Amino acid sequence: MLHLLVRLLLKLLYRVTVEGRPPESAPERLLIVANHVSLLDPVLLEAHLPYRPIWVVHTDVVRYWYFRLVSRLISYVVVDPTKPHAVKALVREIESGRPVGIFPEGRITVTGGLMKVYDSPAFLAARTGAAILPVHISGAEYTPFSRMKPPFPRNWFPRIRLTVFPIEKIEMPEAAGGRERRRIATRRLRDLMVDIGFRSRSRGTLYEAFLDAVRLYGRRTKILDDINRRGHTYGGLLKAALALGRLTSRIAAESETVGVLMPNAFPTVALLLGMFAARRIPAMMNYTAGVEGMQSACATAGIETVVTSRVFLERARLVEKAAQLRNVRLIYLEDLRPQFGVRDKLWLLSYALRFPRAAARPARPEEPAIVLFTSGSEGKPKGVVLSHDSILANVAQVKAVIDFTSRDKLLSALPLFHSFGLTAGVFVPLLSGAGILLYPSPLHFRIIPEMAYGYDCTALLGTPVFLAHYGRAANPYDFYQVRLVIAGAEKLSDEVRGLWQEKFGIRILEGYGVTECSPVLAVNTPFEHKAGTVGRLLPGIEGRVEAVEGIEQGGELRVRGPNVMLGYLKSDKPGAIERPVQGWYATGDVVEIDREGFVRITGRLKRFAKVAGEMVSLELAERIAAAASRQASAATTQSKTDRGELIVLFTENPALRRDDLIAAARKLGLPELAVARRIEVVDKLPVLASGKFDYVKLKSMAEALSRESR
Repeated sequence: MLHLLVRLLLKLLYRVTVEGRPPESAPERLLIVANHVSLLDPVLLEAHLPYRPIWVVHTDVVRYWYFRLVSRLISYVVVDPTKPHAVKALVREIESGRPVGIFPEGRITVTGGLMKVYDSPAFLAARTGAAILPVHISGAEYTPFSRMKPPFPRNWFPRIRLTVFPIEKIEMPEAAGGRERRRIATRRLRDLMVDIGFRSRSRGTLYEAFLDAVRLYGRRTKILDDINRRGHTYGGLLKAALALGRLTSRIAAESETVGVLMPNAFPTVALLLGMFAARRIPAMMNYTAGVEGMQSACATAGIETVVTSRVFLERARLVEKAAQLRNVRLIYLEDLRPQFGVRDKLWLLSYALRFPRAAARPARPEEPAIVLFTSGSEGKPKGVVLSHDSILANVAQVKAVIDFTSRDKLLSALPLFHSFGLTAGVFVPLLSGAGILLYPSPLHFRIIPEMAYGYDCTALLGTPVFLAHYGRAANPYDFYQVRLVIAGAEKLSDEVRGLWQEKFGIRILEGYGVTECSPVLAVNTPFEHKAGTVGRLLPGIEGRVEAVEGIEQGGELRVRGPNVMLGYLKSDKPGAIERPVQGWYATGDVVEIDREGFVRITGRLKRFAKVAGEMVSLELAERIAAAASRQASAATTQSKTDRGELIVLFTENPALRRDDLIAAARKLGLPELAVARRIEVVDKLPVLASGKFDYVKLKSMAEALSRESR
C-alpha cells in the first residue's frame, strides 16, 4: 500500500513516465543498474519496478541528513567500494535470490553525465552470472535532491522519465589475472551505461531541441558571444531566430534549400535556428572555396537564393566573388531588417515569443535539416544532406562520452560551414547550456589564446594544424581554465601533443569524424584514452573493417548508425539524394581496430601510392618527413612511371634532403619505399579553411612539375 501511495505521489509531482517493460517476475539472480542523478533514484525505481530489491548505498550518501527521509522507503546496505569485503557481502545477497539494486558510479553525479564506474558492480555480475536490468533516469538531476552545482538549472517538479532496457549479461572475461578480468568487465559495464544513456535520448527537430534548452536553462541565461562582445541570452537568440525565420519564409518556399554565406557570429546561429523553425533548409556555403567552388555548390544543391551580409562580404573581401555568382539571388540581412514591420513585431511579441512551438512550421526528425559540403581535399565537393535526427543523434553520442555542462564555455574558431565547427562548436554546447564564444577565423593564432584567457574558456576545438600554432603563440597561462581540448579533421602529431602537455599541462583528446556522419565517429575521452588512436566508436555506431586488396594490415572502415547522413547531392544528379546502401557509409579511411575497440587510422584509400608494385601510404611519407623536420610537409603523387607512382613531398623546410628522410625512416623502422623520391620547397603549403592540407592543389602542382620535366 505504501509503495502505491509513493508511486501516485511521484506521478502527481513529477509526471513520471516509464518506457520499456521489465520482466514481471525477477530472474533467479538479478542486478538492477542505473545512472545516479539524485537521492530520489532508489525511490523512483522501487516505486515503478515490480521488484523489491535491496539497494547498495555508498558510504558518502549515508552522511546526508535528507537520506534518512528516503531510507525509510527502501531496503539498503551501506558499502564502501574501497573495501575488498564489500563485493563478498553483495555476492551473498545475490546468491540468496534477492534482487540487488546498484548505482555503478557510486556517488551522485555532479556533471549530469556518467562519471567514474567502479569495478565492483561489473565483477559482481560476472562472478555470480546475474542478469542485469539496465535503467536510465532522466529529469531527476534538475530537482533539489541532485548534487549538480550552479549554474545548473533547478526545478522543484521537473518531468522525470525512466527508460527500462532488455536484460543483459556480462560473462566472466578470459584474461591472465584477476585485475585484468576486472578491468575488462568494468569496461563492458561502462559501455552498457553509456549505451543506455544514448538510447534513452528524446527525438525531435533541432528547433524543438533548442526550445527544450531554452525552457530548461532559462531565457535570461547567457549562451552565445562573438567578437561584438554583446553576450546574447537564450531569450535573445530565440527572439532573433523567430524574426529571421519569418523573414526567410518570404524569400523561399517551404522545404527549399537556401544558401547561407555568413561568418562565425550570433546572426548566423539565429538565422539557422530561424530557418529550422520556418522549415527551410540552410546550405552552408564555403566562402574560402572561391567563385567556382561556391557556384558548384549552388548547382549541386539547387540553390537559387543565398542569404548573406554586406558587412561580412566587405570585411572578408568577398564582394566581387559574391557578385560573380550566376543564377542566384543574393539577399542581404541588412535589407531584410527594415522589412520586419509593425504586424511582424506584434506577431513576435504577442504570439511567437509566448508560444514558440506553435509559431514554427511542423517538421519531422527524419526530414532534411541542413546541407553541408565536403572539403574537396581530394576531389569535387559533394552536398551532404543531414537530417535533424542525424545531427541530434551525434550531439547525444558526444554528450554520452564527454561531459559538457552549463559550467563550461567553449571557444570555437572553426567555420560553421565545417561539420566539426557546426555540430561540436555550436549544437553540442547550445543544447547543453554551455557558453559559446565564436571567433570568425581560426588563422588569428595570437588572438585566439588571448580570447580563451579573457573569456575564461574551459573547452577548445581545433585541427592539429591550428592547435600547433595556438600552442606556440600562447602564453603558458592563456589556457589556465581549459579542461578539454578536442582535435579533429586530421592526424594529431606527437609534437603537437607533447607541446600542449609540456607547456600547458593539457592532454589533447584526438577524435575522428566525417561530414557524412554529422560528423563525429570516435573520440578519446578523459575516461578512455590511448595515444596514437582516435578513440573508440561512439555509442549507437556499428563499424566493420573491409579488406582492401594490396593492404595487409587493417582495411576500409564502414559505419552505420543514426548519425549517418540521408545521402549525397551530386552535380550530375541535381536534386536527387543518393542514399547509403542499407545505411552503411564507406568512409574511405584505412583503419585498424584493436581488441579494446580503439581505432587507429593508417591512411586514406585515395592517399595510397602504388610504388614498385606495393601499396604505400602517403601518411607514412608525411610521418617520415615530420620526424626529419619540424617544419610542415605534405605528400602527394605524380603520374605513373616505370616504377609506378612517384611520391612527391612539398615542404616549407629549404634544408630538407632525401638523405634526412632515409635516416628518419630507418630510425622509425619504416620501409624506404615510403620515402619521397622528390622534394619540392614552397614558401607556404596550401591549406583549406578546415585546417587540412589542400591535396587537390598539391596534386595539380605535382603534375605541373611532371609536365615541365618532360
